[in-house]
Amino acid sequence: MKLKSTYILLAVSLLGTSCKDVLDTNPTTAVAESEIYKTTANVETVINGTWKYLNDTFFTYANPGYSAILRTSDAMGSDVALTTKYGYRDAYTFSELNNNRSYRINSFWTLLYKVIDNANNVVAKVDGAEGRTEDKNRLKGQAKALRAFAYLNLAFFYQFSYQKDKNALTAPIYTEPSTTATKGNPRASLQQIYDQILSDLKDSQTLLEGYTRTEKYKINQNVVQGLLARTYLQVGEWKLAAEAAEKARNTYNLMGAADYQAGFNDLGNSEWIWGHKQTTEQSNASYTFHYLDVSSDASYYFSFMADPYFKNLFDESDTRYSLFEWDPLAGREGFLRYKKFKFKPNVIGDIVYMRSSEMVLIEAEGYARAGLQDKAIAALNTLRTARQAKLYDVSQGKNLIEEILIERRKELWGEGFALSDIIRTQGKVQRKLFIDETGKPIQVSIKTANGGTKLVNGQGHRVVKFPDGSNFVANSPYYLFTIPNEEIVRNPNL
Repeated sequence: MKLKSTYILLAVSLLGTSCKDVLDTNPTTAVAESEIYKTTANVETVINGTWKYLNDTFFTYANPGYSAILRTSDAMGSDVALTTKYGYRDAYTFSELNNNRSYRINSFWTLLYKVIDNANNVVAKVDGAEGRTEDKNRLKGQAKALRAFAYLNLAFFYQFSYQKDKNALTAPIYTEPSTTATKGNPRASLQQIYDQILSDLKDSQTLLEGYTRTEKYKINQNVVQGLLARTYLQVGEWKLAAEAAEKARNTYNLMGAADYQAGFNDLGNSEWIWGHKQTTEQSNASYTFHYLDVSSDASYYFSFMADPYFKNLFDESDTRYSLFEWDPLAGREGFLRYKKFKFKPNVIGDIVYMRSSEMVLIEAEGYARAGLQDKAIAALNTLRTARQAKLYDVSQGKNLIEEILIERRKELWGEGFALSDIIRTQGKVQRKLFIDETGKPIQVSIKTANGGTKLVNGQGHRVVKFPDGSNFVANSPYYLFTIPNEEIVRNPNL
């Protein structure tokens, strides 16, 4: 089994937390396990350290914690035209995540299950700690939500949609602290894993009653409702998904045009419900901006370009449309920049996990699938109004659910939803070469250094089929993350 007693090593390091970095996990001393869970203050460091581990663990430069899962999801989708720069090239070509010996596969599995094991320890031991009952409830509630979040990612990426087969096997479930003697569990069904997720989130919602957070990385009831909304959307509880989403976004107003164009780098943004703060002392997760930021001089890889056909989904009046720009620089000339993400001046950037616009879209989809068309249209148009886009009108004859799913692609580009939405909706990747009807490259106009313009070949997708040469289809095994070979060897029950 992969887990063993690694939580102890992490928790030991947490007791040396410094004032300048609330999530500091640099080892400073050795502490007995009995001390780690002795007080609620100590247990707080376990929660903080688990959050930092989730976000700031560097497996490689292309795997900066949880944000690497989000980047992988988008690289395997329809709307990111990845360059050949370092980072997610093999994910983009669908030749990596189905390889059970790949480093990324092992990294993702390790990341999620260590978070689960730390959460299991908090849930099992916090009640025996010294401290106020309110603090114990809060810590247990946050641990259960973190555990649910990790299992939600396993459900997203390691099996096809719940709507396809709720009895399909996915990943093992563990709810007790692991030790060196712990035996590996068999894979659980999607039904079992979603039952566990919903149980944890409902418990968390109760345990966090009355809690007011001071930082947006901390889990409160809004975050839990957002996770419930995502979960209900997966299992087809459409009305519950919409209602949970509405609760999640309460008090988180949709941003204006200026904020949308500010770089998606600030946890203080009015829309951000949940995210990871970066500072000059704690900035590992910011490395993800080197892939997403295609316009700042400080950015290095410039790899997550937009599919040129993606631009056609937007109205020219749309706030988001102005973020497109054909790249004029040597080495990437003719690629389409989508300047949504930008480093802050000090070359860091906060990581977004959940926004109110996502919740509006869950409302729209949930109500639409539940047959409540008027509510669905109202939610969709709430977002379109904020983005200065043309409103949906039923008389146009466009399929409402298709319009909502397109709006998700437009609004959530680069935030990690591409592959999970394809799997969830039993859709397929949509990519085509940027060529005309004769097979020649389509030319685009770029700005030159002297202020003029010139025509160059436009650059779009370079991979439009699976590695075996077959066309993209729904429910392809190429979409799924595989279980690492190392885990298969250690756990014969798989």
